[in-house]
Order: sequence, then C-alpha cells, then structure tokens
Amino acid sequence: MLLLDIDHDRDALALSAFAALLAEAGLALPHTYAPRPNSGLATGLDLDGNGRRGEADDAQGWGRFAGAGGMALLSRWPIREDHDFTDFLWQDLPGTQLPMRDGQLFPSPGILARQRLSSTGHWQVRLNTPQGPLTLLAWHAGPPLFGGPHDRNALRNAAETAFWRWRLDTAPPETPFVLIGDANLDPGAGAGNRAEIAALLAHPLLQDLAPQATPPGTDTPPTATAHWPDGPGALRVDYLLPDRRLTVLQSGLVWPGPEATHAILWADLLMPD
Repeated sequence: MLLLDIDHDRDALALSAFAALLAEAGLALPHTYAPRPNSGLATGLDLDGNGRRGEADDAQGWGRFAGAGGMALLSRWPIREDHDFTDFLWQDLPGTQLPMRDGQLFPSPGILARQRLSSTGHWQVRLNTPQGPLTLLAWHAGPPLFGGPHDRNALRNAAETAFWRWRLDTAPPETPFVLIGDANLDPGAGAGNRAEIAALLAHPLLQDLAPQATPPGTDTPPTATAHWPDGPGALRVDYLLPDRRLTVLQSGLVWPGPEATHAILWADLLMPD
C-alpha cells in the first residue's frame, strides 16, 4: 500500500500508529518504508525567484514544514531499498527543459545546481514476496500550476514523469515491477504537459489498466482518479502501471466517499513463473 500526502516525522510515529490501526482492523502490513521527502525540506535559497527566502515554495518540494505531505509504503512482505532517487538533481535529467527568463536560466544557474527533481520523492524498492521479488517504482509529482510566467512548476511536473521513461529506457528493473503514484498530470485534460504522461502510458514495458469508477454523486468521466469540484474538476492523475511480465487478474478504483478528492487504485497481479 502506497500512501501519498502522509506527513513524515523523524521516528515514523505517525506511520507506525497508522499501521497499528490497520492491524487492529485485520490488515497486517508490518513492513514499512518512508524516507525523508523533499517536501518542506528547507534550502535557505530563493528557489522560486520571488526575492524572498524561507517560504513554502523555497523548500526542495513545496511544504510549510519539513516532511509535509510525504510518501509511505506498507507491505505484508519485507521491503528492500534498491534506489532512493529523491536527491536526484533536476538539471541532471537528460533532455530536460529548465525554467528560463529573458534567455537565462531562472532563478540562476547556481540555484538550479541545488534544485532536486522530486517534489516529494522517486523510489525504486523491492518486495521479497513468496513468489519472488517484485519492484515498485513510486513517485508523487508536484502540480503543474502556480509556477509563474516561466512555467517552473509545469516544467518540473513534466520532468518528474519523464524521469521514469528515462529509467525504463536505460535501466529497467531486472525483476517484475509496478510503476505506481500520482503524476498530477492527465493525458487528455487539465494543465501541464499532457504529452509527457501519454508517452509514459504508451511505454512498451508497461500495461495501462485504466480502471474505471464514477465518483459518488457526480457525472464525471469514469477513468478520473481525482475530483476537485472547486478547482480543475475530474482528472486522471493517479496511476498503477504493471510491467508486461505480470498478468493482471483484476483492477479497479474505489472512491472512499463523496468528499474524497482521490480514489484508491488497486490491482490483483499474478507473478510470472
């Protein structure tokens, strides 16, 4: 189970308490993984170039405090970290487009040399299941909005998704894998570089399940995984994309209730022999 927007604390007290509640309800997921996210990680720099430092947008990932809105993985099976790419620099992604103003890198080359790619995190972790190892590629991208006239946030959002295409093209996991997370990007609607997520969905190593379920009390598209009635509306932004070596038995969406802004994505997968 991958959780997004769960606040990170140093001793994992919140995650441990949540896992204990699940166990009391009959779902034991004793193995957890939740490294420190970029969200709220102070830099001391003016990352957004507005002339002020110490604001939420000056952290490596937007956040009012360290660890705000992090990521956490809970599992029945032991978890082994393969790679935590959370400190990977944006400028180091091949072919990436960086924010520019008046023909110059914005805010400055020196600041972009410190700017990490991940708004929250990019992980590659391995689960040691009874049927063999399964790798999870997990991420939570920032929204492609609110980035100013130089499109800083839109460019970074696109790069956070492009990272996985680059990894799948150059260093795909040896084990069967699932790409899972929130791209904050819909291939057919909303803001951002929609072609970037469309290209990921069409990657030859992946299966696009496109599960469907209509949010309660709405007439939104059944493929939408998020619904902001006072904002951009219903969009498909959350993804669970299995490796083509895996057989998909079932998959779907579950909307927890009428007030939920995101659906839960799930899938039953059969490991290869």
